[in-house]
Amino acid sequence: MNDQTRIRIISVDDHPLLREGIATIINNQPDMLLVSQASTGTEGIQQYREHQPDVILMDLRLPDLSGIDAMIAIRAEAPQARVIILTTFEGDVEIQRALEAGARGYLLKNMPPSELVEVIRQVHAGKKRVPPEVAARLAEHMSDEDLTAREIDVLRRIAGGNRNRDIAELLFISEETVKVHIKHIMDKLGAQDRTQAIAIAVRRGIIQL
Repeated sequence: MNDQTRIRIISVDDHPLLREGIATIINNQPDMLLVSQASTGTEGIQQYREHQPDVILMDLRLPDLSGIDAMIAIRAEAPQARVIILTTFEGDVEIQRALEAGARGYLLKNMPPSELVEVIRQVHAGKKRVPPEVAARLAEHMSDEDLTAREIDVLRRIAGGNRNRDIAELLFISEETVKVHIKHIMDKLGAQDRTQAIAIAVRRGIIQL
């Protein structure tokens, strides 16, 4: 197969070991070619402009901007860009955000290499691909009521170790209002206390620590 007909791929990940592994898997496929690698979101955007690949493998957690933000920037310039999110992270809120922002696939890094190449082929062929365990995680929270922007703000401050009084001062609201927000947060997340609320929110990708 000549280079013109291969699926041209860019890998964006800040872990050298992982990039190395992905490169080996892809370059062992007769129908694929890794044209470039990037270790930050900004580099990923530049590499996309330069190489115009068929498929981008994008990590969610990058040192400068999130993989989702990098994907949004790429798709703003090239709406046809096909991005597969490849991550260790399976919080339903981030999966939702990635798919809404236009990701064509969402893969966890613990899956077998054969699945990775299969998904690349399917996305290249114009399909969308979300593995069953990721779809199940999404479905689990479909009916949950989302936290409001203000509630997420309050939750971030709690995670930062602030007491109610500090949060009230920081957000220019009364302590009573803070308590009401915290009650709503607990109810929506099904948490027993503040610590559990933070743990659930981090696991689901609502906030990052």
